[in-house]
Amino acid sequence: MALQEKLDRFNKQQEKCQSMLSNIAAKSSSSRTAVAPKPAAAPPFSGARPSAPVKFSNDTERLQHINSIRKSPVGAQMKRVIDILFQTRQAFTPEQINEACYVDVNGNRDVFEGLRKNPKVYYDGKRFSYKAKHDVKNKNELLVLIRKFIEGIAVIDLKDAYPNVMEDLQALKAAGQIWLLSNFDSQEDIAFPNDPRVPIKVDDDLKELFRSIELPRDMLDIEKDLQKNGMKPATNTAKRRAAAQVQGISAKPKPKQKNKEFSKKAKLTNAHLPELFQNLKNS
Repeated sequence: MALQEKLDRFNKQQEKCQSMLSNIAAKSSSSRTAVAPKPAAAPPFSGARPSAPVKFSNDTERLQHINSIRKSPVGAQMKRVIDILFQTRQAFTPEQINEACYVDVNGNRDVFEGLRKNPKVYYDGKRFSYKAKHDVKNKNELLVLIRKFIEGIAVIDLKDAYPNVMEDLQALKAAGQIWLLSNFDSQEDIAFPNDPRVPIKVDDDLKELFRSIELPRDMLDIEKDLQKNGMKPATNTAKRRAAAQVQGISAKPKPKQKNKEFSKKAKLTNAHLPELFQNLKNS
């Protein structure tokens, strides 16, 4: 009987100890959960790198550049815009022009009116675009245009038609569809049509006669002779020279002719050929 009582008391002590241990374990786990920090929230795009902050010095330099452009003369700002239109051959709104070259067309009335009235700019009420002297877009249209000018058309008037117009001119010349002749006065090429429907054969005697005729040295005299014979010159030298004087461009000097006679100071090294120095002895 006494042994059974001792065994029951021992079991009760074991249950009490087990309960105490369970309470201690529960308290320690709850305290760790309260102290543990919450994990940081992941960014919405974990793969994307954060953009580098803009340095104040770089932004200041950009703003100074924009300010210098907008304070520049009206002509300089117009040139920036026309250069963009010429290079891209696209139509730009005033806002797009501002983004491309920092010229505020809407904010500067003089620039806006200057572009609108410029012969190299076309404005449709919303967009600005480059306006070439002749509206041709490819080689076929270029050939049709040249064939309309029987008296010839200056190449300088075709250079801004479209980006590769000069390559097309050389291709038409190589194909024998046009002629490119140089102007003696300005050294500028003039394009003439070569109609394959009118084959012309010139006799050698006529060629020799043509080559023996000496033309005037001054282009003004050539143009006067053409006008006397009822022909319209393809150039206007008087007008071009007047424009060059207004712009301060000096006329191109003619090359000096070398003196064919021997100088008196020349060293005579061929004394065994006295006939070469006859002019020197007589002078």
